Amino acid sequence: MKVHGRGMDNLIKRILTAFLCVVIVISATGCGGSSGAAENTESKAQATENQAQAAEDSGADVGVDEAQAADKEKEFGSPEKFKDAKYNSKKAEGNEEVQVDLSSVSKGYVALECKSEGKIKLQVFKDDETYTYDVVCGKPQIYPLQCGNGDYTFKVMKNIEGNKYAELYSCSAKVKLKDKFGPYLRPNQYVDYNEKSKCVAEAKKFAEEAKTEQEFVDKVYEYVCKNVKYDYDEAKTVQSGYIPNPDEVLTSGKGICFDYASLAASMMRSQGIPTKIIFGYVAPDDLYHAWNMFYTEETGWTKVEIKVNEKDWSRIDLTFSANGEDGDFIGDGSNYMDAYQF
Repeated sequence: MKVHGRGMDNLIKRILTAFLCVVIVISATGCGGSSGAAENTESKAQATENQAQAAEDSGADVGVDEAQAADKEKEFGSPEKFKDAKYNSKKAEGNEEVQVDLSSVSKGYVALECKSEGKIKLQVFKDDETYTYDVVCGKPQIYPLQCGNGDYTFKVMKNIEGNKYAELYSCSAKVKLKDKFGPYLRPNQYVDYNEKSKCVAEAKKFAEEAKTEQEFVDKVYEYVCKNVKYDYDEAKTVQSGYIPNPDEVLTSGKGICFDYASLAASMMRSQGIPTKIIFGYVAPDDLYHAWNMFYTEETGWTKVEIKVNEKDWSRIDLTFSANGEDGDFIGDGSNYMDAYQF
C-alpha cells in the first residue's frame, strides 16, 4: 500500500498518538496493572523499607533464617522470667507474734514474718530430717523446702531463758513441688538477692557473654575468687546465726566460706542455674566448711569447692574427679562429707 502527501502525514500522526497512549498506559499501570495496583506496590515497597529501617534502628537482625534462630535459642542466656520468693501477708496464718505463709510450698519455700521480741528459731521437720534457723524479726523471711515432696511440720520457737525454748506457733503442709529444682532456683534467707541486686546485675553480664551453662559457671567462680578475699578476722569472730549478704560481700570484697558460697549461689540461681549451698566437714581435720553444688542438663549435680590457701582463696576443679595440683586436695571427693543443704 502506498501513501502519499497529506495521507502520509495523517498516518504518522495516528502512529505517534497510539505510541504515546501506550507509553502513558504503561507508566500509569506499572507494566499492565491498574493504577490502584501501582499505588499498592509502591506502598508495600515503602512499608518493607520502613520495617527494615526500624529493625536496623532497634539493633535486630534482618533476614535471619529459621535455622539460625533455632541455634540462637540453644545458646545459654538469661532465664525468661526471674524466679523470686515472696511473703504473702494475705495468705499467712498464725498469731500476734508470728505469721506463716504456706501458699508457695509447691514452689519450694515457706515464708514467715515474726513481730515478737527476743530470740526466735524456726524448726523444719520432714521424716527424720530437721533444719533449724535463726529468725530475723521485723521483716519477711524465706526458707527452702530442700527435703523434697512429703509432709512437713514447721515450729516457731521462742527463747525463754538460757537454752530453753517454748513453742510460739506450729503448722504443717503436704508438699508437692512443681519443679524439683524449685528450692535451688529462688532466694532464701541464706541466698538473699532480688532483681535489683548488684550481684544479679554482674551475673546477667556473664550470662549474656556465655554460650554454655558451664562457661557461665566458670565466669561466676573466676569473678568471685578474683574479687573477694578471705576474711580471717571475720572467721575468728563469727557468731552462731550469722547470715551472709551477697551484695555486701561483693562491695567489701571480703568474706568467709559461707559468704563465698552464698554469693556464688545468688549469682547462678538468678540466671537459672540450680545451685545448692552445702555445709559439711572436710577431712582430715573435720573442718566445718561451706561450698556449692550446681546442676546442668549435661553434667547433673557437680560439686564446686573453694579452699583456703596459705595467703588466699582459690577455686579448685569443678568436678568430683579433679586432677593435677587441685586433685591433691579434693581427691575423689570422699574427704567431703555433706551435712546440710540450702
